[in-house]
Amino acid sequence: MFVGKVKGSLWATRKDEKLNGLKFLVVERQLNDHQTDPALVIAADCIGAGEGDQVLVTTGSSARVSLNRQDVPVDMVIVGIIDKVEYQLDDY
Repeated sequence: MFVGKVKGSLWATRKDEKLNGLKFLVVERQLNDHQTDPALVIAADCIGAGEGDQVLVTTGSSARVSLNRQDVPVDMVIVGIIDKVEYQLDDY
């Protein structure tokens, strides 16, 4: 899983029919508090996230499990909208 920020939406009129009914969002992966991955990713959304939301994204076969459909060709699904992230860096 990773934390990301929704940057926009993706629409596709022609796609695999198993993808019909799914909402797709463009997500920027957050690497830490100050850095993001410049490569944007596309994730299916099953919780109603929107642009600007900080989200939790699951990947791989776990993504399909969250949709309750094993036959859907997706490998990233937004499974949570994040309210707050807390952590403490250890001093070494």
